[in-house]
Amino acid sequence: MKSHARVVIIGGGAVGCSAAYHLAKMGCKDVVLLEMDELTSGSTWHAAGNCPTYSSSVNIMKMQTYGVELYHRLADEVDYPMNYTRTGSIRLAQSDERMFEFKHVQSMAKAQGLDYEILTPSEMKDYYPYLETHDCVGGLWDPLDGDIDPSQLTQAYAKGARDLGVQIQRFNRVTAITQTPNGEWRVDCEKGSVTCEKVINAGGYRGGEIAAMVGQYIPIVTLSHQFLVTDAIPELEALDKKLPLFRDPDDSYYLRQERAGLILGPYEWKATPYWLDGLPENFASQLWSDDLDRIEWYIGQAMARVPILEKGGVSRVINGPIPYTPDGLPYIGPAYGLDNFYHCCGFSFGITQSGGAGKIIAEQVLEGESEWDMWMLDPRRYTDYATQKYVVEKAIEVYQNEYAIPFPHEERPAGRPAKMTPVYEKLKQKGAFFGARGGWERAVWFPQTNYLSDRPEAQTVSFLDERRNWNDAVKFECKAVRERVGVLDLGGFTKYEVTGPGATAWLDYMIAGKMPRVGGMSLSYFLSRKGHVMTEMTITRLAEDHYWLISAGAGEWHDEDWLLSNMPGDGSVEFENLTDRYGTLVVAGPRSRDLLGKITKSNLSNKAFPWLTTQGMEIGYCPDILAMRVNYVGELGWELHVPMEFLGQVYDDVMAAGEEYGVADFGLYAMDSLRLEKCYRSWKVDIIHEYTPFELSLDRFVDLDKGPFLGREALKQHLEGGIKERFVPLIIDTTIAEAPYCSPIFKGDEIVGISSSGGYGHTIEKNIALSFIRTDLAVEGTELEVSILGERYPAVVSSEPLYDPKNKKLRDIE
Repeated sequence: MKSHARVVIIGGGAVGCSAAYHLAKMGCKDVVLLEMDELTSGSTWHAAGNCPTYSSSVNIMKMQTYGVELYHRLADEVDYPMNYTRTGSIRLAQSDERMFEFKHVQSMAKAQGLDYEILTPSEMKDYYPYLETHDCVGGLWDPLDGDIDPSQLTQAYAKGARDLGVQIQRFNRVTAITQTPNGEWRVDCEKGSVTCEKVINAGGYRGGEIAAMVGQYIPIVTLSHQFLVTDAIPELEALDKKLPLFRDPDDSYYLRQERAGLILGPYEWKATPYWLDGLPENFASQLWSDDLDRIEWYIGQAMARVPILEKGGVSRVINGPIPYTPDGLPYIGPAYGLDNFYHCCGFSFGITQSGGAGKIIAEQVLEGESEWDMWMLDPRRYTDYATQKYVVEKAIEVYQNEYAIPFPHEERPAGRPAKMTPVYEKLKQKGAFFGARGGWERAVWFPQTNYLSDRPEAQTVSFLDERRNWNDAVKFECKAVRERVGVLDLGGFTKYEVTGPGATAWLDYMIAGKMPRVGGMSLSYFLSRKGHVMTEMTITRLAEDHYWLISAGAGEWHDEDWLLSNMPGDGSVEFENLTDRYGTLVVAGPRSRDLLGKITKSNLSNKAFPWLTTQGMEIGYCPDILAMRVNYVGELGWELHVPMEFLGQVYDDVMAAGEEYGVADFGLYAMDSLRLEKCYRSWKVDIIHEYTPFELSLDRFVDLDKGPFLGREALKQHLEGGIKERFVPLIIDTTIAEAPYCSPIFKGDEIVGISSSGGYGHTIEKNIALSFIRTDLAVEGTELEVSILGERYPAVVSSEPLYDPKNKKLRDIE
């Protein structure tokens, strides 16, 4: 075994071998892959091998589509025989809401060049003649779906990697991982040790064991997943080609032809976690005993839907371990707090996703960022609240809802509440509905009565606006903020303190724009070396070399890593994470100055406390509030950053003082409506690292003449090459529904853009879609069409902001 390598991969399943192959294809051949058993052991060998492209996330769709296109050519590419069959697939809908999902995903797929087809019940029978269409509304056809032999796929990756120079070590368990004083990693295993620059944890359901070797807990739990294979069925023996793969998501199972039989794979409600006290040492190619009682109902449903299933006796049952994360998505990316250590594990659908996963992790390891923004897969999307209890509860919920409709604004209950501010119980008593964001409970809307006895039992979910029971409440909250004053408890706002003699020069290098003056603040964009936007933060300058940096709550570990990994090593800059020490109250609206003036001695006039400045403030018993005259809703107002121990008292003081001004609590849904009217971007929704600041129409936050900054040269090259897309707001002529994430935008029959976020602006009373469109069309007044739930609606390009275009409300000027 080599004693040194550039990259060590731990785990020889489909994902680990794909990572090795893609690294070598990108020119990094100094790679060692370590596998404790045989290649394909773990979850790979017993996987069903289905290969859908379908996803409600556009980048997951890209990842899976890349994989199935790779599998189509891989056998020839590496000269290894592989059993890969494209059969196409049918997804059946038993409700109109399911059809709305299909129609949106079809339009999203069309923007990616995929030819999905909406089917009537009779058309489904043309594809699948053994199908009973009772209770059926329609369906979706995916022509690229199919199945592959997981072991052959893994061996093909391995052969391709070996041929390019990668060394693969089987039956060589990793026993320890340590970081050397020079920053390299030493990986000890049963047959020796290897020192390397970078490590990729591709341990599958053993990914948590690998993470523990470097002192980390990674949120993964092993669940039992069963599928059964039937004996030969006469009707299938007579066919000259395979049936399409069939899924009934409303009854939560799939059926796939396997030789002359069928595979039935349900995702049952009795999801069962295993190994909560630790994994057995030598479990690699084993299975658990059958537990068919768990899936009896699903077998019955499938037999009623496809009656020929009854003719096939059970040939065998596969009951094996499968890793699940709290959201059912894998981890691909850098490990929090560790240099050059990456996770690429936790795949519940590792066969169809392995091709794309190998591409993504190779790009991250070798180039620092991947082609697609894969934040939804970043290991740092979970922070310290993701304990084992949390992971088990959420993983069970995800497994139970594997095929559930991905409704917008659905707030699922498992794993909650995890993190709460002192205001949480007060809002709960007012009847607030909550959502979890980055583990923090935040109110999303308030019933207008504010009485628990009149509170709806549940929050309704639907793709259609008219079916939601919270529209009027959100409209009320928006009106309160725009016309009077509103208060929002914004728990978990990420906050960092940066100090030291080198702080100013370092931050100036890290951002694309100008630094704020002392007492001021600026919205700042941090770029990658390729000139793409990695994150957005508000920088507040408290003294010459003393700063607060505030960013999205979900980005706490991501942004901390970005800052620390780029920090000078000379000790001139000090950093502290203050997120858990301070809560945030947003007080905004035309009467916000009147309200705060009753409970603080601070001078809140425009002259004494201008827009985009910060000062200390005392309210009640709290002497050290950091008050910032800025907000995310576009009104006169302040963010009050309050020590957590005083937050409840300050909230009570604010609400009491605001009674005479008609103060109202407002939640995240109202905030989103208000920020859309101002065209404020949302991190990892509108702001993703696939775009430069120019494509995001953030030119005013870039100063190419200020001197060197990270990403400057690449940004200049982007500018010289021409900006092909621009961020613009669209006004859509419909109230049927908001434009879902990644809805395609048309000019005639040509797709010319895609939406990033959308919703109804209750103040301007218009449907808004923040979008990226072709630059030549990004002109106010351009008429376009937006696809919403399968139908096109007229839209027109507007200019930003849509509300208060000269920011008179924010500045409080006439």
